[in-house]
Amino acid sequence: MPRRYSFALDLKDDPALIARYRQWHAPGGPPDAINRSIREAGIEALEIYLCGNRLFMILEAGPDFSPEAKARADAADPDVQAWEKLMWEFQQPLPWAKPGEKWLEAERIYALSEQP
Repeated sequence: MPRRYSFALDLKDDPALIARYRQWHAPGGPPDAINRSIREAGIEALEIYLCGNRLFMILEAGPDFSPEAKARADAADPDVQAWEKLMWEFQQPLPWAKPGEKWLEAERIYALSEQP
């Protein structure tokens, strides 16, 4: 069974920037190298949702996925680094993020499946 991760991040609150960010994430928007790096890391599904200027990412990964290994691979991949630099033009850290933090993992506090 895949493991699910949830993350949050803010966009700069500028309608023009948000529109451009949406374009970059439309089908065919991200460079092939980005989609390839996600799949090669063992990520089976990844969706990003937008509410106002807040982003929510839901990621489902197989049993061999390692967030640490993905971070190391991303740091060594010039295509991913170029994408991250471009995306940072649109993104801003959450108010409670530590310096250098970008996507912050959200804590699950409720699951219907665990309720009586």
